Amino acid sequence: MTKTDFKKEWKNLYKPSKTEFQVVEVPDMAFYKVDGHGTPGVVPEYTAAIEALYAMSYKTKFLSKKLEKDYVVPPLEGLWWADDMATFSTARDKSQWHWTMMIMTPEWITEEMVAESRTEVLKKKDLPSLAKLRWEIYQEGLCVQILHLGSYDDEGPVLARMHGEWMPEHGYTFNGLHHEIYLSDPRRVEPEKLKTILRQPICNL
Repeated sequence: MTKTDFKKEWKNLYKPSKTEFQVVEVPDMAFYKVDGHGTPGVVPEYTAAIEALYAMSYKTKFLSKKLEKDYVVPPLEGLWWADDMATFSTARDKSQWHWTMMIMTPEWITEEMVAESRTEVLKKKDLPSLAKLRWEIYQEGLCVQILHLGSYDDEGPVLARMHGEWMPEHGYTFNGLHHEIYLSDPRRVEPEKLKTILRQPICNL
């Protein structure tokens, strides 16, 4: 049985340049999602959301494998915003941030498999965020992205260049929420070596 690794299948989406902003067309994809608010890694609901996402993702992978369709669980992703975006891109006041954490599911996953995954997870684990978890299509379309190497706290200057320089210089404006894709596990990788894709949906001015 072959195992699909979407990071390798879709290199244009998961292996951007670390020096230049690149424009990509992102196809519609299905995700497990959990919404929340507050400092990631500090507020309990963030940790609970991640636990629910991974429990569902690995259970769904198991069900898919029984159908002779195995795959590597895709990386954790996050959509981020704030009522006052200055607290996000400049001041970086994480206590004011809203977020949607999510993990992609392959196109062959069905509603029946999602329902079965939820039932099986509920039998084995008490996960408060499971009731908040939803499965839906995310439509992103045209985006600009870059690979950020380093601490999450050092993203500010890169985002300032993306939003304040590159986008207006190339005739683009915002068309969706700031999107991050986490290629590294912060529990195992030093902050200065973290790899994070910074992605922004865009449209013409």
